[in-house]
Amino acid sequence: MRQLGISIYPEHATVEENKAYLSLAAQYGFTRVFTCLISVKGDKEKVVREFQEIMNHGRSLGMEIIADVSPAVFEDFGISYGDLKFFEDLYLSGIRLDLGFSGMEESIMTFNPYGLKIELNMSIGTKYLDNILTYHPNKEKIIGCHNFYPHRYTGLSREHFIKCSKQFKDYGIRTAAFVSSREANFGPWPLNEGLCTLEEHRNLPIEVQAKDLFHTDLIDDVIIANAFASEAELRALSELNKELLTLSIEMTSGISDIERKIILDEVHFNRGDVSAYMVRSTQSRIKYKNHHFEAAHVKPIRRGDILIESSLYDRYAGELQIALKDMENSGKTNVVGRVSEEEIYLIDRIEPWQKFKFAVKK
Repeated sequence: MRQLGISIYPEHATVEENKAYLSLAAQYGFTRVFTCLISVKGDKEKVVREFQEIMNHGRSLGMEIIADVSPAVFEDFGISYGDLKFFEDLYLSGIRLDLGFSGMEESIMTFNPYGLKIELNMSIGTKYLDNILTYHPNKEKIIGCHNFYPHRYTGLSREHFIKCSKQFKDYGIRTAAFVSSREANFGPWPLNEGLCTLEEHRNLPIEVQAKDLFHTDLIDDVIIANAFASEAELRALSELNKELLTLSIEMTSGISDIERKIILDEVHFNRGDVSAYMVRSTQSRIKYKNHHFEAAHVKPIRRGDILIESSLYDRYAGELQIALKDMENSGKTNVVGRVSEEEIYLIDRIEPWQKFKFAVKK
């Protein structure tokens, strides 16, 4: 089951503000929490005390809480990789190793008696995971999570993101990546230019970022990296179909009830014999083969337009398509809607036989 998560940074907000954010996110079905021990400075006793109160509240809400750590954190707090009780006492569900060890240490950590999960950095692109697996860890306790990038233009390229994500998914390991809130104004570090994993996501609405990550079929959990996301953003993500790509669209005014039904009520899929010019969903032409489709909304076709063929196209009548390129309209094709501008790039990634739906943009 895919999950949604938030991030909290106790040193940048009060205990009550963090607890309130956790409670709000839980109301919208968020079940994961990312936090950071690497960035924490100051009185260690105060840090531990506040962490315990906040994390205990999160755990009481049924949330899984993972804290980002590094070898320096182990050294600062006098922690041995062979004894992770310190993290258990913080009410954590696991630790994320932003920087790892040699492989042997990670494997030993996976057998900790507290059931803590060991989350690995997915963004580095080396054979780090393969190395750990040679030491025969408890694989059930290993999960993966990408980095986020507060500096504009430093986020991952899609090519590198796909490569790194596949390294983990090929072993059946649970994966996570970050999206950025437009309303949040802080993360663990002073720089605030958005906090996302993929650079191309930095300026996109949060729900579009999440749709893209889930649609890769390489990411199980999506976490908002910066804090505090707005309630509207939390709601938008909670309403997202995490299993099925649902494109937000605008409908052409005056289309028929049957055309509206084809667009909104059907689960579509792209034909296996794919076209470079359009995504083709052909079941509607079979289902409505006896219906007469007027050529009532004929106009030039632009990339991102939703099309339904009129009965002037005979056996193609009723077929739904998404234009992948600008095309000349023969005079027989109805332009019945349009994919939202910020989501048009997602249509290029609809694979052969892949299912998808439409929903009217709110």
